[in-house]
Amino acid sequence: MTPTRRALATTLALTAALATAPTTANAADTPQHPWYFDTLRVEEMWQHATGEGITVAVIDSGVDPTLPELQGQVLDGTDLTRGQEGAHVDDLMHGTAVAALVAGTGVGGGVQGLAPGVQILPIRIDLEKLEFGQAKRWSEAIEYAVDEGAEIINMSFGGTDSGVVEEAMAEARAIAARNDVLLFAATGNEGDTSNSAGYPASHAGVVGVAAVGSNGEWVPYSTYGPQVVLAAPGNDVPGHCGDLSGPACIRPEGGTSAASALASASAALIWSQHPDWTKNQVLRVMLNTAERPDDQRRDDYTGYGIVRPDRVIIDGEGDPGDPDSPPIFRDWEAALDPAATPAPEPEAGTAPETDADAEPAPGPEAEAATGEKSGPLPWILGGTAAVLVVAVTGWVVIRRRSAPAGA
Repeated sequence: MTPTRRALATTLALTAALATAPTTANAADTPQHPWYFDTLRVEEMWQHATGEGITVAVIDSGVDPTLPELQGQVLDGTDLTRGQEGAHVDDLMHGTAVAALVAGTGVGGGVQGLAPGVQILPIRIDLEKLEFGQAKRWSEAIEYAVDEGAEIINMSFGGTDSGVVEEAMAEARAIAARNDVLLFAATGNEGDTSNSAGYPASHAGVVGVAAVGSNGEWVPYSTYGPQVVLAAPGNDVPGHCGDLSGPACIRPEGGTSAASALASASAALIWSQHPDWTKNQVLRVMLNTAERPDDQRRDDYTGYGIVRPDRVIIDGEGDPGDPDSPPIFRDWEAALDPAATPAPEPEAGTAPETDADAEPAPGPEAEAATGEKSGPLPWILGGTAAVLVVAVTGWVVIRRRSAPAGA
Protein backbone atom coordinates (compact mmCIF):
# COMPACT_ATOMS: atom_id res chain seq x y z
CA MET A 1 0.00 0.00 0.00
CA THR A 2 1.34 3.43 -0.93
CA PRO A 3 1.85 6.10 1.76
CA THR A 4 -1.00 8.15 0.21
CA ARG A 5 -3.36 5.19 0.25
CA ARG A 6 -2.42 4.32 3.83
CA ALA A 7 -2.98 7.92 4.95
CA LEU A 8 -6.43 7.91 3.32
CA ALA A 9 -7.18 4.59 5.02
CA THR A 10 -6.39 6.09 8.40
CA THR A 11 -8.64 9.09 7.79
CA LEU A 12 -11.55 6.90 6.71
CA ALA A 13 -11.07 4.47 9.57
CA LEU A 14 -11.02 7.16 12.23
CA THR A 15 -14.32 8.63 11.00
CA ALA A 16 -16.17 5.32 10.91
CA ALA A 17 -18.56 4.47 13.74
CA LEU A 18 -21.10 1.68 13.57
CA ALA A 19 -23.82 0.19 15.76
CA THR A 20 -23.66 0.35 19.54
CA ALA A 21 -23.27 -2.67 21.83
CA PRO A 22 -26.09 -4.36 23.72
CA THR A 23 -26.72 -2.93 27.18
CA THR A 24 -25.64 -6.11 28.95
CA ALA A 25 -22.78 -8.52 28.39
CA ASN A 26 -25.25 -11.41 28.58
CA ALA A 27 -27.43 -10.20 25.72
CA ALA A 28 -28.50 -13.03 23.44
CA ASP A 29 -26.03 -13.81 20.68
CA THR A 30 -27.23 -12.88 17.22
CA PRO A 31 -25.65 -13.01 13.74
CA GLN A 32 -25.19 -9.26 14.08
CA HIS A 33 -23.66 -9.55 17.56
CA PRO A 34 -22.01 -12.95 18.16
CA TRP A 35 -20.40 -13.81 21.50
CA TYR A 36 -16.91 -12.60 20.62
CA PHE A 37 -18.09 -9.04 19.91
CA ASP A 38 -18.29 -8.29 23.62
CA THR A 39 -14.94 -9.94 24.27
CA LEU A 40 -13.21 -7.90 21.58
CA ARG A 41 -15.11 -4.69 22.34
CA VAL A 42 -15.96 -4.58 18.66
CA GLU A 43 -18.23 -1.53 18.61
CA GLU A 44 -15.57 0.46 20.47
CA MET A 45 -12.91 -0.75 18.02
CA TRP A 46 -15.05 0.43 15.12
CA GLN A 47 -14.85 3.97 16.45
CA HIS A 48 -11.15 3.82 15.53
CA ALA A 49 -10.88 1.29 12.70
CA THR A 50 -13.19 -0.84 10.57
CA GLY A 51 -10.70 -2.18 8.03
CA GLU A 52 -11.16 0.74 5.61
CA GLY A 53 -8.49 0.82 2.91
CA ILE A 54 -7.48 -2.82 3.41
CA THR A 55 -8.09 -5.58 0.86
CA VAL A 56 -8.40 -9.17 2.06
CA ALA A 57 -8.08 -11.77 -0.69
CA VAL A 58 -10.26 -14.82 -0.06
CA ILE A 59 -8.84 -17.81 -1.92
CA ASP A 60 -11.78 -20.16 -1.74
CA SER A 61 -14.84 -21.49 -3.56
CA GLY A 62 -15.83 -18.02 -4.80
CA VAL A 63 -17.81 -15.23 -3.13
CA ASP A 64 -21.45 -14.42 -3.89
CA PRO A 65 -21.73 -10.62 -3.72
CA THR A 66 -25.54 -10.61 -3.92
CA LEU A 67 -26.02 -11.35 -0.22
CA PRO A 68 -27.30 -8.16 1.41
CA GLU A 69 -24.39 -8.02 3.85
CA LEU A 70 -21.80 -8.36 1.07
CA GLN A 71 -23.22 -5.89 -1.44
CA GLY A 72 -20.57 -3.30 -2.21
CA GLN A 73 -17.96 -5.27 -0.27
CA VAL A 74 -16.68 -7.58 -3.03
CA LEU A 75 -14.28 -6.75 -5.85
CA ASP A 76 -14.25 -8.45 -9.26
CA GLY A 77 -11.57 -11.03 -8.50
CA THR A 78 -10.73 -13.97 -10.73
CA ASP A 79 -11.73 -17.60 -11.34
CA LEU A 80 -8.87 -20.13 -11.51
CA THR A 81 -11.07 -23.22 -11.82
CA ARG A 82 -11.35 -25.24 -15.01
CA GLY A 83 -14.95 -24.12 -15.45
CA GLN A 84 -14.15 -20.40 -15.44
CA GLU A 85 -17.66 -19.44 -14.30
CA GLY A 86 -16.45 -16.34 -12.49
CA ALA A 87 -15.21 -15.39 -9.03
CA HIS A 88 -18.74 -14.43 -7.94
CA VAL A 89 -20.04 -17.99 -8.41
CA ASP A 90 -19.95 -20.05 -5.21
CA ASP A 91 -21.70 -23.40 -5.46
CA LEU A 92 -20.36 -24.51 -2.06
CA MET A 93 -21.08 -21.18 -0.34
CA HIS A 94 -17.92 -21.68 1.68
CA GLY A 95 -15.97 -18.70 0.38
CA THR A 96 -19.07 -16.57 0.80
CA ALA A 97 -19.36 -17.60 4.46
CA VAL A 98 -15.68 -16.81 5.03
CA ALA A 99 -16.01 -13.40 3.33
CA ALA A 100 -19.07 -12.51 5.43
CA LEU A 101 -17.21 -13.26 8.67
CA VAL A 102 -14.50 -10.85 7.54
CA ALA A 103 -16.44 -8.01 5.92
CA GLY A 104 -20.20 -8.59 6.27
CA THR A 105 -22.17 -5.47 7.16
CA GLY A 106 -25.12 -7.19 8.86
CA VAL A 107 -27.51 -5.43 6.45
CA GLY A 108 -30.84 -7.15 5.85
CA GLY A 109 -30.44 -9.51 8.77
CA GLY A 110 -27.19 -10.82 7.34
CA VAL A 111 -23.89 -11.73 8.98
CA GLN A 112 -22.00 -8.94 10.71
CA GLY A 113 -18.31 -9.27 9.96
CA LEU A 114 -15.48 -8.25 12.25
CA ALA A 115 -14.01 -5.75 9.75
CA PRO A 116 -16.90 -4.30 7.70
CA GLY A 117 -14.70 -1.65 6.11
CA VAL A 118 -12.62 -4.26 4.29
CA GLN A 119 -12.85 -4.95 0.56
CA ILE A 120 -12.92 -8.64 -0.37
CA LEU A 121 -10.93 -9.85 -3.38
CA PRO A 122 -12.45 -13.22 -4.36
CA ILE A 123 -10.20 -15.79 -6.01
CA ARG A 124 -12.10 -18.91 -6.94
CA ILE A 125 -10.37 -22.29 -6.79
CA ASP A 126 -11.67 -25.86 -6.89
CA LEU A 127 -11.98 -26.97 -3.25
CA GLU A 128 -13.57 -30.29 -4.16
CA LYS A 129 -10.40 -31.59 -5.82
CA LEU A 130 -7.53 -31.44 -3.37
CA GLU A 131 -4.92 -32.76 -5.79
CA PHE A 132 -1.24 -31.92 -5.89
CA GLY A 133 -1.87 -30.47 -9.33
CA GLN A 134 -4.01 -27.82 -7.66
CA ALA A 135 -0.96 -26.38 -5.92
CA LYS A 136 -0.09 -24.55 -9.12
CA ARG A 137 -3.52 -22.90 -9.06
CA TRP A 138 -3.08 -21.94 -5.43
CA SER A 139 0.29 -20.41 -6.25
CA GLU A 140 -1.33 -18.45 -9.08
CA ALA A 141 -4.01 -17.31 -6.65
CA ILE A 142 -1.45 -15.92 -4.19
CA GLU A 143 0.46 -14.16 -6.95
CA TYR A 144 -2.77 -12.69 -8.35
CA ALA A 145 -3.74 -11.37 -4.91
CA VAL A 146 -0.32 -9.75 -4.51
CA ASP A 147 -0.55 -8.16 -7.98
CA GLU A 148 -4.01 -6.79 -7.16
CA GLY A 149 -2.74 -5.06 -4.04
CA ALA A 150 -4.19 -7.27 -1.30
CA GLU A 151 -2.52 -6.73 2.07
CA ILE A 152 -3.90 -9.96 3.55
CA ILE A 153 -4.64 -13.36 1.99
CA ASN A 154 -6.99 -15.80 3.71
CA MET A 155 -6.84 -19.51 2.88
CA SER A 156 -9.52 -21.45 4.74
CA PHE A 157 -8.70 -24.76 3.09
CA GLY A 158 -6.03 -27.42 3.22
CA GLY A 159 -4.88 -30.98 2.85
CA THR A 160 -2.13 -33.35 3.95
CA ASP A 161 1.23 -32.30 2.54
CA SER A 162 3.80 -34.73 1.16
CA GLY A 163 6.30 -31.99 0.43
CA VAL A 164 5.27 -31.69 -3.21
CA VAL A 165 2.76 -28.94 -2.49
CA GLU A 166 5.18 -27.02 -0.29
CA GLU A 167 7.72 -26.94 -3.10
CA ALA A 168 5.10 -25.98 -5.68
CA MET A 169 3.93 -23.04 -3.58
CA ALA A 170 7.39 -21.92 -2.45
CA GLU A 171 7.83 -19.08 -4.93
CA ALA A 172 4.32 -17.72 -4.37
CA ARG A 173 4.91 -17.59 -0.62
CA ALA A 174 8.22 -15.84 -1.23
CA ILE A 175 6.53 -13.29 -3.51
CA ALA A 176 3.98 -12.54 -0.78
CA ALA A 177 6.74 -12.06 1.80
CA ARG A 178 8.73 -9.74 -0.45
CA ASN A 179 5.62 -7.66 -1.16
CA ASP A 180 4.62 -7.16 2.48
CA VAL A 181 1.55 -9.43 2.34
CA LEU A 182 0.30 -11.50 5.28
CA LEU A 183 -0.87 -15.08 4.66
CA PHE A 184 -3.37 -16.74 7.03
CA ALA A 185 -4.59 -20.33 6.75
CA ALA A 186 -6.82 -22.71 8.70
CA THR A 187 -4.85 -25.46 10.43
CA GLY A 188 -7.57 -28.05 9.79
CA ASN A 189 -10.30 -29.92 11.66
CA GLU A 190 -8.56 -33.26 12.28
CA GLY A 191 -7.38 -32.65 15.84
CA ASP A 192 -9.50 -35.45 17.29
CA THR A 193 -8.78 -37.91 14.47
CA SER A 194 -5.58 -38.07 12.39
CA ASN A 195 -4.26 -34.64 13.42
CA SER A 196 -2.25 -34.50 10.21
CA ALA A 197 -0.38 -31.25 9.61
CA GLY A 198 -1.97 -29.74 6.52
CA TYR A 199 -0.95 -27.36 3.81
CA PRO A 200 -0.75 -24.45 3.40
CA ALA A 201 -0.99 -23.75 7.16
CA SER A 202 2.13 -25.82 7.86
CA HIS A 203 4.27 -23.96 5.32
CA ALA A 204 6.86 -21.36 6.23
CA GLY A 205 5.52 -17.85 5.71
CA VAL A 206 1.91 -18.85 6.48
CA VAL A 207 0.22 -18.02 9.79
CA GLY A 208 -1.62 -21.16 10.87
CA VAL A 209 -4.83 -20.44 12.79
CA ALA A 210 -6.50 -22.83 15.24
CA ALA A 211 -10.01 -22.62 16.68
CA VAL A 212 -11.36 -21.92 20.17
CA GLY A 213 -14.89 -22.12 21.48
CA SER A 214 -17.01 -19.61 23.36
CA ASN A 215 -15.47 -20.81 26.64
CA GLY A 216 -12.11 -19.54 25.44
CA GLU A 217 -10.60 -23.03 25.17
CA TRP A 218 -9.08 -24.94 22.28
CA VAL A 219 -11.68 -27.16 20.62
CA PRO A 220 -10.71 -30.84 20.16
CA TYR A 221 -11.34 -30.94 16.39
CA SER A 222 -8.83 -28.12 15.78
CA THR A 223 -5.64 -29.58 14.31
CA TYR A 224 -2.68 -28.89 16.57
CA GLY A 225 1.10 -28.89 16.28
CA PRO A 226 4.09 -26.56 15.75
CA GLN A 227 2.32 -25.02 12.74
CA VAL A 228 -0.21 -23.25 15.02
CA VAL A 229 0.67 -19.56 15.35
CA LEU A 230 -2.59 -17.99 16.57
CA ALA A 231 -6.12 -18.98 17.50
CA ALA A 232 -9.49 -17.32 16.94
CA PRO A 233 -13.18 -18.12 17.48
CA GLY A 234 -14.28 -21.15 15.48
CA ASN A 235 -17.47 -22.06 17.34
CA ASP A 236 -20.65 -20.06 17.90
CA VAL A 237 -20.02 -18.16 14.69
CA PRO A 238 -22.80 -16.64 12.56
CA GLY A 239 -23.71 -17.88 9.12
CA HIS A 240 -26.73 -18.57 6.91
CA CYS A 241 -29.04 -21.46 7.67
CA GLY A 242 -31.05 -23.00 4.88
CA ASP A 243 -31.97 -20.54 2.14
CA LEU A 244 -29.16 -18.03 1.71
CA SER A 245 -31.68 -15.40 0.67
CA GLY A 246 -33.07 -15.47 4.20
CA PRO A 247 -31.69 -13.93 7.39
CA ALA A 248 -28.53 -15.24 9.02
CA CYS A 249 -28.46 -17.31 12.19
CA ILE A 250 -26.04 -18.82 14.70
CA ARG A 251 -24.96 -22.09 13.13
CA PRO A 252 -24.69 -25.39 15.09
CA GLU A 253 -21.23 -26.40 13.80
CA GLY A 254 -17.85 -24.78 13.32
CA GLY A 255 -14.25 -25.08 12.15
CA THR A 256 -10.84 -23.51 11.70
CA SER A 257 -12.03 -21.91 8.46
CA ALA A 258 -13.99 -19.41 10.55
CA ALA A 259 -11.02 -18.94 12.87
CA SER A 260 -8.71 -18.10 9.98
CA ALA A 261 -11.24 -15.61 8.62
CA LEU A 262 -11.49 -13.85 11.98
CA ALA A 263 -7.71 -13.74 12.36
CA SER A 264 -7.46 -12.17 8.90
CA ALA A 265 -10.13 -9.64 9.88
CA SER A 266 -8.24 -8.84 13.08
CA ALA A 267 -5.09 -8.11 11.10
CA ALA A 268 -7.11 -5.89 8.75
CA LEU A 269 -8.47 -3.84 11.66
CA ILE A 270 -4.97 -3.28 13.06
CA TRP A 271 -3.50 -2.44 9.66
CA SER A 272 -6.25 0.04 8.86
CA GLN A 273 -5.49 1.93 12.07
CA HIS A 274 -1.73 1.78 11.40
CA PRO A 275 -1.45 1.92 7.60
CA ASP A 276 2.25 2.80 7.72
CA TRP A 277 3.13 -0.48 9.48
CA THR A 278 4.63 -3.44 7.63
CA LYS A 279 3.33 -7.00 7.77
CA ASN A 280 6.07 -7.74 10.30
CA GLN A 281 4.80 -5.06 12.64
CA VAL A 282 1.14 -6.04 12.27
CA LEU A 283 1.93 -9.68 13.00
CA ARG A 284 4.29 -8.81 15.86
CA VAL A 285 1.62 -6.87 17.76
CA MET A 286 -0.90 -9.65 17.10
CA LEU A 287 1.49 -12.13 18.74
CA ASN A 288 2.37 -9.79 21.60
CA THR A 289 -1.23 -9.00 22.51
CA ALA A 290 -2.80 -12.44 21.99
CA GLU A 291 -4.72 -13.88 24.98
CA ARG A 292 -2.86 -16.69 26.74
CA PRO A 293 -2.03 -17.87 30.26
CA ASP A 294 0.56 -15.67 31.94
CA ASP A 295 2.99 -18.51 32.49
CA GLN A 296 2.91 -19.75 28.93
CA ARG A 297 4.51 -18.26 25.85
CA ARG A 298 3.28 -20.70 23.25
CA ASP A 299 1.76 -24.15 22.88
CA ASP A 300 0.76 -26.40 20.00
CA TYR A 301 -2.97 -25.89 20.53
CA THR A 302 -3.54 -22.14 20.44
CA GLY A 303 -0.05 -21.00 19.39
CA TYR A 304 0.81 -17.64 20.88
CA GLY A 305 -2.80 -17.19 21.93
CA ILE A 306 -6.22 -15.94 20.85
CA VAL A 307 -6.33 -12.81 18.69
CA ARG A 308 -7.12 -9.58 20.57
CA PRO A 309 -7.07 -6.70 18.06
CA ASP A 310 -8.92 -4.54 20.60
CA ARG A 311 -5.82 -4.42 22.79
CA VAL A 312 -3.91 -2.82 19.95
CA ILE A 313 -6.64 -0.56 18.59
CA ILE A 314 -8.26 0.62 21.83
CA ASP A 315 -5.52 0.20 24.44
CA GLY A 316 -2.49 0.93 22.28
CA GLU A 317 -0.74 -2.24 23.45
CA GLY A 318 1.93 -4.08 21.49
CA ASP A 319 5.31 -2.86 20.28
CA PRO A 320 5.43 -3.02 16.46
CA GLY A 321 9.24 -3.14 16.55
CA ASP A 322 11.56 -3.15 13.55
CA PRO A 323 9.54 -2.91 10.31
CA ASP A 324 12.09 -5.04 8.47
CA SER A 325 12.46 -7.79 11.06
CA PRO A 326 9.93 -10.66 10.85
CA PRO A 327 8.73 -11.85 14.27
CA ILE A 328 8.48 -15.43 12.97
CA PHE A 329 9.79 -17.34 9.93
CA ARG A 330 12.96 -15.26 10.27
CA ASP A 331 15.35 -17.93 9.00
CA TRP A 332 13.06 -18.72 6.06
CA GLU A 333 12.75 -15.10 4.96
CA ALA A 334 16.50 -14.53 5.32
CA ALA A 335 17.23 -17.58 3.16
CA LEU A 336 15.08 -16.39 0.26
CA ASP A 337 16.99 -15.29 -2.82
CA PRO A 338 16.57 -12.37 -2.87
CA ALA A 339 15.73 -12.09 0.82
CA ALA A 340 12.25 -10.85 1.72
CA THR A 341 13.59 -8.23 4.12
CA PRO A 342 17.10 -6.90 4.79
CA ALA A 343 18.98 -8.32 7.74
CA PRO A 344 18.66 -5.97 10.72
CA GLU A 345 21.78 -4.01 11.52
CA PRO A 346 22.82 -3.80 15.20
CA GLU A 347 22.77 -0.33 16.71
CA ALA A 348 26.11 1.28 17.41
CA GLY A 349 27.52 0.11 20.72
CA THR A 350 25.24 -2.91 21.02
CA ALA A 351 26.03 -6.57 20.52
CA PRO A 352 24.41 -8.48 17.64
CA GLU A 353 21.23 -10.38 18.50
CA THR A 354 21.87 -13.94 19.62
CA ASP A 355 19.67 -16.97 19.21
CA ALA A 356 18.64 -16.58 22.85
CA ASP A 357 17.45 -13.03 22.17
CA ALA A 358 15.50 -13.86 19.03
CA GLU A 359 11.74 -14.28 19.08
CA PRO A 360 10.78 -17.96 18.81
CA ALA A 361 9.32 -18.96 15.46
CA PRO A 362 6.24 -21.14 15.05
CA GLY A 363 5.94 -23.38 12.01
CA PRO A 364 9.19 -24.82 10.67
CA GLU A 365 11.26 -22.95 13.28
CA ALA A 366 9.00 -23.53 16.28
CA GLU A 367 10.10 -23.97 19.85
CA ALA A 368 9.70 -27.45 21.32
CA ALA A 369 6.10 -28.52 21.88
CA THR A 370 4.99 -28.61 25.50
CA GLY A 371 3.05 -31.79 24.93
CA GLU A 372 0.24 -30.41 27.07
CA LYS A 373 -3.09 -28.98 26.08
CA SER A 374 -3.51 -25.32 26.92
CA GLY A 375 -5.90 -24.66 29.78
CA PRO A 376 -8.87 -22.30 29.95
CA LEU A 377 -8.04 -18.80 28.86
CA PRO A 378 -9.27 -15.76 30.79
CA TRP A 379 -11.34 -14.14 28.10
CA ILE A 380 -14.98 -13.86 28.70
CA LEU A 381 -17.88 -15.58 27.73
CA GLY A 382 -21.54 -15.77 27.84
CA GLY A 383 -23.86 -16.60 25.06
CA THR A 384 -25.49 -19.53 23.40
CA ALA A 385 -23.65 -22.67 22.35
CA ALA A 386 -23.84 -22.86 18.58
CA VAL A 387 -21.30 -23.00 15.78
CA LEU A 388 -20.73 -22.50 12.09
CA VAL A 389 -20.42 -25.26 9.57
CA VAL A 390 -20.02 -25.18 5.85
CA ALA A 391 -19.97 -28.73 4.58
CA VAL A 392 -17.48 -29.37 1.81
CA THR A 393 -17.26 -32.92 0.56
CA GLY A 394 -13.75 -34.33 0.67
CA TRP A 395 -12.23 -31.18 2.20
CA VAL A 396 -10.03 -31.75 5.24
CA VAL A 397 -10.29 -28.27 6.73
CA ILE A 398 -14.05 -28.13 7.14
CA ARG A 399 -15.26 -31.00 9.25
CA ARG A 400 -18.49 -32.41 7.90
CA ARG A 401 -20.97 -33.17 10.63
CA SER A 402 -24.74 -32.91 10.88
CA ALA A 403 -25.98 -29.63 9.46
CA PRO A 404 -29.24 -28.04 8.50
CA ALA A 405 -30.43 -28.45 4.94
CA GLY A 406 -28.72 -26.01 2.63
CA ALA A 407 -25.55 -25.81 4.71
